[in-house]
Amino acid sequence: MGTSVQITPLSGVYDESPLCYLVAIDGFNLLMDCGWNDLFDPASLLPLSKVAKSIDAVLLSHPDILHLGALPYAMKQFGLSAPVYATEPVYRLGLLTMYDHYLSRRQVSDFDLFTLDDVDSAFQNIVRLKYSQNCHLSEKGEGIVIAPHVAGHLLGGTIWKITKDGEDVVYAVDFNHRKERHLNGTVLESFVRPAVLITDAFNALNNQFYKRQRDQEFIDTIVRVLGANGTVLLPVDTAGRVLELMLILEQFWGQKHLNYPIFFLTNVASSTVDYVKSFLEWMSDSIAKSFEQSRDNSFLLRYISLIINKTELENLAGVPKVILTSMASLEVGFSHDIFVELATDAKNLMLFTERGQFGTLARMLQVDPPPKAVKVKMSKRVPLVGDELKEYEEEKERIKKEEELKKLSNLKNEELKAVSSVISESTVLDPMDLDAGSSIISSKVGSGHMDILIDGFTPQSNTVAPMFPFFDNSADWDDFGEVINPDDYVIKDQDLMNISMLGNGNLDIKPDEASAHLLLDSTPSKVVSHEMTVQVKCGLAYMDFEGRSDGRSVKSILAHVAPLKLVLVHGSAEATEHLKMHSEKNVCPHVYAPRIEETIDVTSDLCAYKVQLTEKLMSNVLFKKMGEYEISWVDAITEKTEKEILSLIPPQSNPPCHKSVLVGDLKLADFKQFLASKSIQVEFAGGALKCGEHVTVRKIGDSTQKGGTGAQQIVIEGPLCEDYYKIREHLYSQFFML
Repeated sequence: MGTSVQITPLSGVYDESPLCYLVAIDGFNLLMDCGWNDLFDPASLLPLSKVAKSIDAVLLSHPDILHLGALPYAMKQFGLSAPVYATEPVYRLGLLTMYDHYLSRRQVSDFDLFTLDDVDSAFQNIVRLKYSQNCHLSEKGEGIVIAPHVAGHLLGGTIWKITKDGEDVVYAVDFNHRKERHLNGTVLESFVRPAVLITDAFNALNNQFYKRQRDQEFIDTIVRVLGANGTVLLPVDTAGRVLELMLILEQFWGQKHLNYPIFFLTNVASSTVDYVKSFLEWMSDSIAKSFEQSRDNSFLLRYISLIINKTELENLAGVPKVILTSMASLEVGFSHDIFVELATDAKNLMLFTERGQFGTLARMLQVDPPPKAVKVKMSKRVPLVGDELKEYEEEKERIKKEEELKKLSNLKNEELKAVSSVISESTVLDPMDLDAGSSIISSKVGSGHMDILIDGFTPQSNTVAPMFPFFDNSADWDDFGEVINPDDYVIKDQDLMNISMLGNGNLDIKPDEASAHLLLDSTPSKVVSHEMTVQVKCGLAYMDFEGRSDGRSVKSILAHVAPLKLVLVHGSAEATEHLKMHSEKNVCPHVYAPRIEETIDVTSDLCAYKVQLTEKLMSNVLFKKMGEYEISWVDAITEKTEKEILSLIPPQSNPPCHKSVLVGDLKLADFKQFLASKSIQVEFAGGALKCGEHVTVRKIGDSTQKGGTGAQQIVIEGPLCEDYYKIREHLYSQFFML
């Protein structure tokens, strides 16, 4: 029986809702992503609340709200306490994303689903991993190995490979095979025949333009609006796809020497770019190479201004400009307010670079574009004045007095308990002093002198009478002096974060000035809201900069990976059913598309057994190193031990000789280069490798195996001559022979 694998979607199937899936591997519960959306509706997290306490580990794939937005709330309200794993950029940028969402909400509402303390608490214990780093789980997860791999799409974006007993479960959602300006393409195609592949159908029905054509259309549209004295608003995420857009604008502005101002406006704009500057090793090869050669950091922005409030925009009210600002949904934040200001002017343009979330203002505008009238809710926080301020201060004073009375009452109770303890202790001290001690204490109690103790002084339970506390501060000494504890001098991560909130560190995670002022401002305030109708006359355009593989590419990648079982999630009902039907015909026969809270069993059909190799057998085995592994041919017979464990022992008689086995995967292109290095004339002809004048090497695969992963044959054809034997020898050298 193979490794037991069950999958239960908690959100994000047959629609475009946030991603959250429970994957149980031999009873170990892994939560794959913990997303929410910009509406922050607790009702959508009901399936998660039912299983949160049983989760053993959380794996995060991308640093946006759809993949990690519910993490602070789940830890605060649902009792989720499992360790969390992510890459460094997902941790850092995800934290800034949550800060931005909280501050945007707090400015226009009494948002209380979670606080910044809850965000810090949820993120401070995240285990950060590097790409391709194997992490061996322990205790209940013994034997499970998790490893993050490049996904593309967002900085730090991850494909999770989960291995148990030699079988792989791959979780690959929102990946991008295309290489972009700041990101490399995914490595999903390097995985071949995993036991289970979990992937999304988000783009199954969409096909994209060529990258160069799309980028040029993007720039032409913006320049055309600026030339007509208009302003372009791009609602973007906090620290995700906006990075690619910034590089496109920086590159074009530099090439054409344009003077139109560009602004990046979020509550954490400066901190976001500061962190991104330090993540060059997570970016594309071209960015890393440029930095190594010329120390040129692509995110040293020359044409984009980082701002944290609308003051500078108001000073340039009549100037054509480009504004990149959060949130992409237009529900709250700077993008909501700026949209209301710009929507009534036909010269302006609202340029969407991603599909809006369902139920949001952005999605409504994309589905039913202007001109039209839209009702919006405008909210702002204002200080309390007059009677409201007086009532607030009276209520605050009343609460303060109640707390003081409660504190005093608790102190009295503690003193009573302390005196009672003194009485009970004194009655058993010394039989000879029993009467005297009792009379003294009872006289004190009866005379009402019990309150002689000052506030905060509590006698110890083992003393006869109140006395001043004494602490022995003597330390241990050795031959070199006083023994110290090194842990007392280590600054913890949390302490560093607290210091950073007050100091001016270079890369401290903190809200920027205006946002910090909002948090530290203790002036009594309230939220004032009103509805208004906005006549949307501005232009509206949508261009796909989501950074996901399109439908054609997804189908090609799935055919190449050729998983034994395929699970489809996160996509519209039409897209999910379309990709399911295609995959059943062209990828693998076992394709699943579960519903919310529907558990499917995708346990492997392969028969895998754990066996114990005896010392007697191992003493005669010769290993050959193959990459990171050592391999050998073993002839043995099985027997069961007393503990019902299969054991391999040497055969009783000498086994017959086996045919030579060649282990490896030959690529003709690599073999061509190898032969050329040996001064052999070689070229491709008709899909085969022509070596010299008479010898041909061709690769024949088993066409019945999808994905090209079945049995393959290497055929060498030609007369028996010196070249033939020489090329055959070179061919054998490309394999490990057992």
